[in-house]
Order: sequence, then structure tokens, then C-alpha cells
Amino acid sequence: MTLDQWRRGAGTALSFTTFGLGGVIIGVVIAPLLFVLVPATELRRRWMRRLIQLAFRAFIGLMRSVGVLRYEMENIDLLQRPGLLILANHPSLIDVIFLVAYTRHADCIVNGALAHNPFTRGPIKAAGYITNKDPETVLAAAKASMARGNSLILFPEGTRTAPGGQVHCRRGGANIALRTGTSITPVLILCEPVTLTKGEPWYHIPEKQIHIKLKVMEDLRVEQDEQKPPRQQAVELTRWLNDYFNKELEQFRHERDTRPVAGNKAHDYRHSGA
Repeated sequence: MTLDQWRRGAGTALSFTTFGLGGVIIGVVIAPLLFVLVPATELRRRWMRRLIQLAFRAFIGLMRSVGVLRYEMENIDLLQRPGLLILANHPSLIDVIFLVAYTRHADCIVNGALAHNPFTRGPIKAAGYITNKDPETVLAAAKASMARGNSLILFPEGTRTAPGGQVHCRRGGANIALRTGTSITPVLILCEPVTLTKGEPWYHIPEKQIHIKLKVMEDLRVEQDEQKPPRQQAVELTRWLNDYFNKELEQFRHERDTRPVAGNKAHDYRHSGA
């Protein structure tokens, strides 16, 4: 490795060690205190989510200050609106950190395995994040969470995007949008060079500094078609979302004009079978 890679490797080790210790402190010390001091469940969850948000912002700041990464964010203020259904592609391990750090009252659908991880189980339980064990339970919990003004973050692929591959959404995001009647707020994420993908250890340091680009897109309004069964609608919407994400990501990779897009007009998804 080059001297710069060794330097960024040390910064990466420091960043992830700090992240792990922070998770343990929140889970072992702060979460139990909140359970005792704040008996109201929803208020306790709001406080914990705010703490996690601030911790994630500090983590991003640490990674930037030690030279691990740099980042650009476009239209990020749109994530401050209440009750959003945020769908994003998932190129790297740290995508969720950026989304939670800059989304107001962020709720998440997380992998059930994280609820048993010693570094994440405490914060997940205290924050009341939704685990993906039972699809029907997830739908009900997602609807209730957004009704309380939380914004739900979901990676519709269910896993990290394969390097250089296409986005392949599962039906979970489409089902939630259709069942709740909520517009979709898409977020495009690029990670260059590709790193922290599924199965890649943190100590594989890329040749260049990580550059994260995040862009919040215009809302996609979703309406149910009573003439079609729910499963067919979910299949069609999922297929449409695949095309949408792949097309917009390709354009995002090549665009040169990075000026913020004015406004946030709603687009319609129509059940045309496309």
C-alpha cells in the first residue's frame, strides 16, 4: 500500500473503533438510563434517535477530519419534512449513517441480525427501529411509525448493491408505499471508489479517498389501482422502481452540472405495467 493508504487505513481503524465503542456506550450505559428516566416509550425513542443522529454526524465528521472520506449532498434539506418514505440504493456500508444523520425523526427497517449484534442491539432496541423478520409486522409498524411523523429509511434491494451492478429492488418498499398511500422520496447514492461492499472487510483500503455523493430526488407519488390485485401492483411498482433507480443513477454518474434542483415537485407513478 502507499503511504496515503496507510494513513487512511489508520484513520479508518480509528473511525470504526470509535463507532464500536460508541455503540457499546449507548447500549450499555445510555439506553438503560433512558429506560429508567423516560418511561414514555415514544418520547424515549425520540431522544434516542436524536442521540444516534448526533452520534452519526460526529462519526461522519471524524471520518472527514482524518481524511477517510469527503462527501457532497444535494437537496438534503428535503429530508427534514415529516412522514417520508425514503428509498435509497445501497452501494456501501456507511450509506445508512448519512441518511440517519440528516433525516428528521429517522426510523429504519434494519436486518434482524443487527438486533443481536453487541455493538448495535442496544441502540436499535432503545430507538425502536423496525426489524425485517416478519413482512406483515413490518408493514404495520411502518404505517404506525410514519403516522407519528417519523420518516422511514429503507434500502429496497434488501442488501448492498453489487459493485458495478444494477439495482434490483424487492417488493418491500413498493408494498409499504401502496399499503400506506405514501409518496416515495428517492435518494441516489454514489460511492467512489467502490468500497465497504457486502463481504468486504473495513481494512481493505481503496487506492483513493472515498467520495460519497448523495442526491435527494423529487417525490414519486404512488396511487393504488383498485382494478388490480395488490400483488400485481407491487410487482409493477417494483419493476418501475428498478428502471427509475438505474436510469437516474446512470445520469447522476455522468452529470456535470451539480447545481441544486429548485423546488420538489411530485411525480406520478401510474400503474401501466411498465
